This record gives sequence, C-alpha cells and structure tokens, in this order.
Amino acid sequence: MKVAIVGAGWAGMAAAVAACSAGHHATVFEASHAVGGRARALKGTLPNGESVVLDNGQHIMIGAYSSTLQLMQHVGLDPQAVLLRTPLNLKFADEAGLALPAWPAPLDAVAGIWRAQGWSLADKWSLVRASLRWQIAGFRCAPATSVTQLCAGLTPTVMDTLIDPLCVSALNTPASRASGQVFLRVLKDSLLGGSGASNLLLPTTDLSTLFPSTAQTWLHAHGAHLRLGSRVTALHPRADQGPGWNLNGEAFDAVIWAGSSSNAARVMEDSALHAPRDAADAMHAWARCAQALAFEAIATVYAYAPHAHLTRPMVSLRSTASAPAQFAFDRAQLGGPPGLLAFVVSASDTDRDTLQALVLQQAQDQLGLSLQAVQTIVEKRATFACTPGLQRPAQAIAPQLFACGDYVEGPYPATLEGAVRSGVQAVALLDAASDQLSSSH
Repeated sequence: MKVAIVGAGWAGMAAAVAACSAGHHATVFEASHAVGGRARALKGTLPNGESVVLDNGQHIMIGAYSSTLQLMQHVGLDPQAVLLRTPLNLKFADEAGLALPAWPAPLDAVAGIWRAQGWSLADKWSLVRASLRWQIAGFRCAPATSVTQLCAGLTPTVMDTLIDPLCVSALNTPASRASGQVFLRVLKDSLLGGSGASNLLLPTTDLSTLFPSTAQTWLHAHGAHLRLGSRVTALHPRADQGPGWNLNGEAFDAVIWAGSSSNAARVMEDSALHAPRDAADAMHAWARCAQALAFEAIATVYAYAPHAHLTRPMVSLRSTASAPAQFAFDRAQLGGPPGLLAFVVSASDTDRDTLQALVLQQAQDQLGLSLQAVQTIVEKRATFACTPGLQRPAQAIAPQLFACGDYVEGPYPATLEGAVRSGVQAVALLDAASDQLSSSH
C-alpha cells in the first residue's frame, strides 16, 4: 500500500520503518526541516565560546524499553554503542536513597531495598509490604486511584526519596494527581520485568543520532520518501477512488497521523467536513477526546563550569518549590564536553528566568557547584498529564486513518517507548484492517 505518515518524531519514524518493513511504500511529511520532533538535537554555545550539541530535553530510558531497543537495532544501531547501561541508581549526592546491584531480578530489587541508605527498617518494610500487595493484586488498581492513594502505606522517607521522583520522571505528573494504574505498569515492567529491565539507559549521543537520523538514513535506503519542510494542509477522503485519503491533493491508501494531539485534533475537525457521515462522526469524537487532554511542561537547564563534575552520570536531587530540579546529569560522562551539566525539571510550572535562577542556586546548595547558565529549554506541552482514569484517543480514527504518538491509548505514559510502540502498532492495525477489507471482498 501507499502509506502517508504525517510527522517525523519518534512515533512517526517508528511507523515509517514498520511500514517499509511490512512491504508498504511510505512517504513521511514533516513540517519542520529536521526529524526527531520533541526529542531531537539542538546547537548551543558554552560560556567559553565552544560549540556544543545539546538536546531539547535530557531523556532517560530503561531496560524495559524493548520496542525502542529492537527498532534501534533494526535500523542498524548498536544500543550498547549509544546508550550507557547501568543498574538503577536513584541516590542523592550524599548517597542516601535506593540503588540496585547488578543482580538478576527480583533479587536486585530486594537487595536494593535492604541496602537503601538513609532508610529505617520501617521504611524498607513499608515498601516490601506495598510491593507484595501490588503483586498480589496483579498490578491493577481502581482507575480513579492516584499514585499518592496507591502508596498510602509507605513512609514519608520512601515517598520523598523514591516514589515522588520516580513518578514525576516516568509520568511527568506529580504523585498527588498521577495515575496509579499507569505507575503500576511502569513498576511491573521495570522493577519486576526481568533481568536488566530496571537498568538505566542513558544516551551517550544526541537524541537525533540516537534514532531519528539513523532511521532517516535507513528509510532512504529502503525506498521511503521523506518530505521535510512539507506541512499537510488538506486531508480529504478518496471518495471516487476507493478507500483511502488525499493529502495535499495526493492519493494514499492509508494515513498514519503522527503529529501532536492538538494539531491532529484540529485537522480531524476540519477534515470531517469533507468526510462521509460515519467517518465524520468518528473523526469529531476522536478530536474531542484529543482536545480534552491536559499537558505538563518539562524544562532542561544546561549549566557549565570548567571543572564541574558529578560522582556518576545521573544524580537525584531533593526537589521542592524553591529547588525544582529532580535530576542532574553529567554530560561529560555521556559523551559531552567536560563541565557541562543538565538539570531536569519535570512537571515544570515556573517561568524560564525564575526557573533557571532557582536551579543554579539548587546546584550550589545540593552539589556545591557554582555554575553559569548555558541554555534553558522549556517544552511547554512536553507530555500529557497522566491523571487517573484518563481517556486517551484511540489509534484507529476512521477507515484507513490512524494516529500514533506518545499520547494515544496504551499502557505507558508519554515516553519514547510509548511513542515507538504506538508507531509500530499503527502499522499493525493498518495491516489488520486491510486484511479484513480484502477478505470482505
């Protein structure tokens, strides 16, 4: 089939690779002149005048990201060459907190809890008791349950040093209003997902090289067409030419929409005006669901000092309203220049200048580092707010029209793995629908 993919972020590029691999003719439309979407490389300059490659957000991956790792290998990347794999370590600069040893699961989790520094026996037992309770319940909870409610039996120390930072980093939503069910799925697939599933995978190259740019090269080699700087302004059904859609006047057998949820909703509302009644009703309903999503911001503050360094690539920070960053990354240990650090503020709600000043003071107070700001990047709509009972848009919109992205219906929060899985799944749904259409004839 001739398949159009609209959007060249991680979800769109995953869909394009999956479509080509399934034997389809893929054409990717991207409004900007670069691939990668909200996870891409940017150019920056250090205070000393040195040019540096930054990312529009510092990302963390985990060993449970099976679809992402498989797709990276599929396009010719060696994950070991571009990702630093280490056992899960959420310790603070003073070494308090949880770190797992490089042991088989679930022994690593048991040992990590037992060895957690700064935790009393009551702290450790509260987490063991809660973990057993979640396992007995099959890692399921009532849809309306928040993470705070789910963790009601945990001590304040465990909440402050493990649950809160883990929740806000994985779901980008504070525990008090984050989905307990999605959080349980993350815990199940990471801490209890088998050996290596809980490992941290920290990119040692820029995010564009990590997958999108390599996928772009692979797609060119496999006959796909990438139209960068090409915005889709019209989507109409092919009423007179059989099933399918016209994009900007060009006919396609199927469309996978991989742009943002807000853009997708707007296009579906406009395109429904030209669609048959059943398809139009489905497109309006899908658009309403997408429009109902709320969003959270993520900020990354890049800062520099000539001799600044951390004891390990990633260090947890004690986060408060006046000290907003949850994690600090030593970019020198991740393939970057010496002295460059990245501070991540998930669920950020502070203006850029204030946030930057607060983070620099936090670095001084918690890490003893006097740093100079390099660049602060705020993605205002970085992820959807992963709240309890949230209804996310389905991937199937109308006949031969599908959506993918980290916001669509699925078990994961807005992560790179969620985006990649949605792209692969969109092609699987397309193939299943096409098989059904063929058999009906």
